[in-house]
Amino acid sequence: MSLGAHLLELRRRLMFAVIALVVGMVVAFIITDPIIYWITGPIRDIAATRGDDFSALNFTTVTSAFDMRMRIAFSIGLFLSAPVWLWQVWAFVMPGLTRKEVRYTIGFVAAAVPLFFLGCWVGVLIVPHVIDLMWGFTPEGGTNFYNAAEYYDFVFKLMIVIGISFVLPVFLVALNVAGVMSGRAILKGWRAAVLIATVFAALATPAADVVSMLMLAGILVVLFFAAAGLSLLFDRRRSRRDAALLPPGAA
Repeated sequence: MSLGAHLLELRRRLMFAVIALVVGMVVAFIITDPIIYWITGPIRDIAATRGDDFSALNFTTVTSAFDMRMRIAFSIGLFLSAPVWLWQVWAFVMPGLTRKEVRYTIGFVAAAVPLFFLGCWVGVLIVPHVIDLMWGFTPEGGTNFYNAAEYYDFVFKLMIVIGISFVLPVFLVALNVAGVMSGRAILKGWRAAVLIATVFAALATPAADVVSMLMLAGILVVLFFAAAGLSLLFDRRRSRRDAALLPPGAA
């Protein structure tokens, strides 16, 4: 295909992706009420269990309630339309890939997507503990007014960061498959990996919430060792294949 044909193909793929995103946003906008009710659950729990009747989600401008719904609609719509726009990206790139690259790409995507959503789910489990713990630092006689935009950013960003951290082991395996790092080299860095996982978990969760920190750090360490083990397995298979290709009597 010529450059012009590629650009036309890209525009067509982008149009399908944008249409899918808009449809996903419309659907997500309709269900923003239960989503807002769900993410504000920790605030209601605080008000119910600690008698803080003033703790609530606050909208400080005329348009802030609508803005929050639009941001939620965009985020959820992006997830709902993911099968469509991911397919459009894949269909545009796939003709330029070899059969082996296609097979590896499918394997990496099949591993990365579930791990990302697993990380988001772990973030959902951690968020209520974080909010409740932070509320505990409120001084006697004080109360918490949660700005809607900042509250949503906190919940969403925490979920995304933890989701991405769960995908990082997939990139380690990708580096191994590409020949950049051997499985033994990955495994040799286990001390640094444990330290990084612990520091990341400490930053992503409050310092006093030891249970959430240990749970997150433990999962990240297990994923690292799983990536290292899979890389060692790939190295062994690669060595056997290379040995089989050597002529008889070759060293």
